[in-house]
Amino acid sequence: MYTILIGKLKSGLENSKGLLILWTIFSSFGVYFCMYSFRKPFSAGVYEGLTLWGVGYKAILIISQLAGYTLSKFIGIKVISELKKGHRLALIIGLILLAHLALLLFAVNPFPYNFIFLFVNGLPLGMVYGVVFSFVEGRRLTELLAMGLSVSVVVASGILKTIYLNLSDYFPEVGEFWMPFLMGSIFLPMFLIFVWMLGMIPGPTEADIKSRTLRVPMTRRDKYEVLARFGFPIMCLVLCYSGLVVVRDFRDNFTVEIWNEIDAAWENGVLAQTELICGLVVFVIIGLLVFVKSNLLGFRLCNLIVLVGLVLCGFSTYLFEIGWMNGFYWMLFLGVGAFLSYTALQTVVFERFIALFRLKANAGYFIYLCESLGYLGSGVLLLFKEFYFQELSWVSVLTQFAYLQAGGGLALLILANSYLEWHRIRRKRERLVFNQA
Repeated sequence: MYTILIGKLKSGLENSKGLLILWTIFSSFGVYFCMYSFRKPFSAGVYEGLTLWGVGYKAILIISQLAGYTLSKFIGIKVISELKKGHRLALIIGLILLAHLALLLFAVNPFPYNFIFLFVNGLPLGMVYGVVFSFVEGRRLTELLAMGLSVSVVVASGILKTIYLNLSDYFPEVGEFWMPFLMGSIFLPMFLIFVWMLGMIPGPTEADIKSRTLRVPMTRRDKYEVLARFGFPIMCLVLCYSGLVVVRDFRDNFTVEIWNEIDAAWENGVLAQTELICGLVVFVIIGLLVFVKSNLLGFRLCNLIVLVGLVLCGFSTYLFEIGWMNGFYWMLFLGVGAFLSYTALQTVVFERFIALFRLKANAGYFIYLCESLGYLGSGVLLLFKEFYFQELSWVSVLTQFAYLQAGGGLALLILANSYLEWHRIRRKRERLVFNQA
């Protein structure tokens, strides 16, 4: 009976576009949402009165996990870009189980020695995104299929922190060190169900491959050839993306402290409220790109979306600083701008880039180049804040870096697109000359 049902499900996913879209969005959203339950909830705690080496213990915990997460991104440049289809499910389950074990060790070991287990927790989690994205890239519907994954990145942290804070209110005896393990335990069964769903997604069709190119595990030579040909624009996009990671991650990790400075009377629900609005905006705008069949037009529109997001980050921050925008709308518009640009670069710019230039590559390689430097930058910013600029408020750090990211990101985006447009026109002329000869 089970075999018959599975056969019918597979047939339905292969033959029904609507079922495939809903199934993929739901399963990818579920997997990555559950991943966040192992990564983010601990940062909703304040660990009041705890310090280590003269630094607040919460900052130590975030730095420790971020160090593991960043190292994971560098490892992922190789692991994700070379990952074979048959190894994906075993890898993603193993990564989450290791992260969950680390949360248990974080809970049972005493302060101040348990921070090392958040490093261990972050080490596997950084590769989860790349595994999930490998199920949806290289398809004519990738922008739409990836929406579940993209929206989970936007909304998961805020919703899970709200759940964390509410659970803390109901069960104060659990304590801040045990609460992350409790959150992971609650979501682990759901994670396994969503992974099973992910494994049922059929591979790209022939029409998908013709439109977006075949996505294959990359060899060392493949990587060398891509960088030799497009090293400059890739580096510009990587640096632009890195700035977005820093702003997004800082805003997310210290959202409780930032809200405390903006409005001492804020309520827990505001975290989920702002992130749900951000998620809806990102879902609609990025999802509409699926209707753009031309890879050239799609690539240009993706970059335009990144540009608009960067402008929104800088302009909303300016309005907040001069008093023309209150804290709620600043956090909302800053989140919309950052997540819009971040999501466009993460899910569709490189997807269209590979298809436009017919590269022998996969999106995971470019994403992990970006995220490795992005999270490294996020860690550096946090270290500077804690050790050199302790007198600065969380809001001040966020506003100053929002300006830097907006201005620098715009310049890098323009440079990258100028080079790629020049390269495309030059190749077109070379083919014309060759054909005439």
